[in-house]
This record gives sequence, structure tokens and C-alpha cells, in this order.
Amino acid sequence: MNIIAFAEQRDGKFKKFAHETVQAARKAADALGGTMTAVVIGKNVSAIAPGLGAYGAARVIAVEDDRLEFYSTTAYSKAFSDVVSREAPGAVFFPASQMGKDLAPRVSARLGAALAPDCTAIRAEGGDLIATRPVYAGKALAEVKVTTPVKMFSLRPNVFTATAADGAQAAVETVKPELGENDFASKVTSVKVSEGRPDVTEAGIVVSGGRGLKAPENFKLIEDLADVLGAAVGASRAVVDAGWRPHDEQVGQTGKTVSPSLYIACAISGAVQHLAGMSSSKYIVAVNKDKDAPIFQIADYGIVGDVFDVLPALTGELKKTLGK
Repeated sequence: MNIIAFAEQRDGKFKKFAHETVQAARKAADALGGTMTAVVIGKNVSAIAPGLGAYGAARVIAVEDDRLEFYSTTAYSKAFSDVVSREAPGAVFFPASQMGKDLAPRVSARLGAALAPDCTAIRAEGGDLIATRPVYAGKALAEVKVTTPVKMFSLRPNVFTATAADGAQAAVETVKPELGENDFASKVTSVKVSEGRPDVTEAGIVVSGGRGLKAPENFKLIEDLADVLGAAVGASRAVVDAGWRPHDEQVGQTGKTVSPSLYIACAISGAVQHLAGMSSSKYIVAVNKDKDAPIFQIADYGIVGDVFDVLPALTGELKKTLGK
């Protein structure tokens, strides 16, 4: 089976989950005795395309157009669908990033190809691909087999590992897409870049706070700990709904799904909707004064105590240990 992997880039740099997607596609193609081709879309992307060779891509198709500098849901889906139609792969891999969650279903609809979203594992079995994905707000795992001729999968970021091979370079084929003005019915008019901390979906460490912090100004405790660890700041839905934190920090079923190496949940009770967004984290640390809080049922380490006492002490000790 031949596989295509969508390699997401922003501002001329590949996202970490682009490498994860490419390497996962490489491993799947090898297991099935097929080939793997990576596809990158944007402005002047052929310059960065060879670097995907370090993650297993022998061939990269660079779809270039100055008008594709910023993501356009209509233009990207048209350009990528055209490549998939021409290459006729057996499977297509996307990252389950914010862009991937928008792009994958649009390409799926254009091509009549079924999509298994937000997969946490993929294996080859009997000449086909079997995907594992969380269902019922993360309470169960389903094994999915896609039966359409072209099978599509989106992979949860930070779950699949990506290890670079030094010096490997991919061969690049540059393509000019056939796009008309109607394909840009949706376009970016301005970009506001958030400075400072990483996005919760990409961070290796996330420190999240809940309404047990009692007031928005008390999130300074979360921010201080996050700064020491170089972590992203997350928040529960109750906090975001109250207007304490912006929506792009919300972790949970109606927010963002995260899979960091370390997730620190502070004053978060652990409602099922929140657990759905972070239960796949590698290590979970919970700080809550209620020893019966549901968050402790999935936490690897738990601290029963008041966050107003625990967090300053924890931040202070980490500063000493890390020399900050």
C-alpha cells in the first residue's frame, strides 16, 4: 500500500507533528511493502521540503503558490485533493492538529474517502491498516478498519514519536496547483501571533488550572510554574466560560486535545469532559485539596493539598533544582 502524508508547516517551518505524521506513514508503508510520499503546501516550501528526508520521506511533493502563504480551508483542500487524486495512494495520513482537523474531513468529502480521526495508534494487519482511536470521551478505545479504496487517518499530536536520521535528504518535486479565485472563498485577512508560551497542543509540558483557583488573578501561580518548566498554560472549561482565560487554552472535549509528556492539573476536579482532552498524556500530576476528586483516578502522581500552598512551594523548589 502506498501512503501520502500531509506535512504541516507554518511560516516556513515544519510543525513537530509534521515529523510525527511523516515517520508514522513511513513505518506503515514499510510494514505493508509500499512507498510513502510527503506533501507540503505553501509559499516557497520547496526550500524546507528536503528536511523531511530525516523522518523517512524519500520523496516530497511541494505544492507552491504565493497565495498559499496562509492557510485557506478551500484552497488547501482543493490543492491537496488534486495531488491525492493524481498519486492514487491507498492511504493518507494527516496530523490531528487544528489545521489537520479542518483539512482532513474536507479532503475526505471531496474524494469520497472514509476518515478515521484522532488516532492514537496504527498497525498493519493482513495487508491493511487498523487504527486505534478514543471514543465516548476517552472512556474506551475503538479499533477501526477503513474500507474505502482510499483510507484516511488523522494522528493525535505528541502520541507518535519522531526521531531524525542525520543527513538524510528527500527528493523534491515542485508542483504548481490549479487554483482559481473561487478556490479562495475562504482566506486569511490578518494574523495575530501569540508571544511567549507554546501552544497547548504542541507543548511537551502543560500546566492547567481550574476554578478551584477562585479568581483569574490567581492564575499567576499557574503561569509562574509554567515559566519555570517552559510549559504551556491550560485551563478547564469552567475557567474559560467564566472569562478568566482565553479559549485557545481550554483543554477538554469542547476545547483542545493534548498529549504532553507531563500534564499538571491544578485545582481541576476531573470532569469527564476535561479528561477526554488530556487522558492520553504520558504522565499526569494532580494537585487538589479534595482527596476524592475524579482527577486522582487517572493521575500517576497526586498531591492532596491546597494549590495556594502547594504551587508556590513546588515552583520555588523547581527554581532551585533547575537553577532558575
